[in-house]
Amino acid sequence: MAKKPKSNVDKIVKKVNKEFEKTSSQIEGLISDAMKQFDTLQHQVQDPVRKLLKEVDELREREMKRFSDEFERRLDEFHELQSSVLERLGVASKEDILKAEKESKKELKKSPAPAASKPAKKPATKKAAPKKAAARKTAAKKTVDKSDLTLVKGIGPATAKKMKDAGITSVDQIANPSPADQEKLNTFSSIKGFDQLTTEAKKIN
Repeated sequence: MAKKPKSNVDKIVKKVNKEFEKTSSQIEGLISDAMKQFDTLQHQVQDPVRKLLKEVDELREREMKRFSDEFERRLDEFHELQSSVLERLGVASKEDILKAEKESKKELKKSPAPAASKPAKKPATKKAAPKKAAARKTAAKKTVDKSDLTLVKGIGPATAKKMKDAGITSVDQIANPSPADQEKLNTFSSIKGFDQLTTEAKKIN
C-alpha cells in the first residue's frame, strides 16, 4: 500500500515540472517578442530623427553657401561702385590721364597769340606744346601697371583678387587671352560687363 502514494507524488512532480517548463518557454517567447518589438520601435524613431538631422545639416550648408555667394556678389558690386566713384572724384587712372592730356591740348589751343612785335616766338610755342604733351603721354605710359587688373573698366578690387587667384595676373591676359586664359576668364562670366572686359583691356597701353 505504501508504493501507491509515492507513484502519485512522482506523477504530480512530473506534471508540475512539465507545466513549469511550458510556462518558462512561453515567458521566454513573450520576452523575445517584446525585444523584437522594442528594436522595431527604436528603428522607427531613430531613422526619422537621423533623416531630419541630415536634412537640417544640408539646409544649413545650402543657406550658408547662398549667404556667402550673395555677400561676395554684393561686395564686388560695392567695390566696383567704389572704383567708379573714385574715378569720378579724380583718382589717377588711364582715363583721367588721357582726359587731362586732351584738356591740356585744348588750353594750349585757346591760349592768346603772342604780341605782333614778337612774331618769331609763335612757331616756337606751337612746337613746344606737342613736345610737352608727348612727354606727358610717354610718362603716363610708363606709369601703367599691367598687374593692376582694376585698370580694366568693370573689374573691382574683389574681382581682381579672385582673378589673380585663378591665374589671371596681367591686363594683357584679358586683352589677348590664350585658350587657357579664356577658360579661366569664363568662370567670371557672371560679373557685370563681362562681354566688354577684353575690349576695355585693349584700351590700356
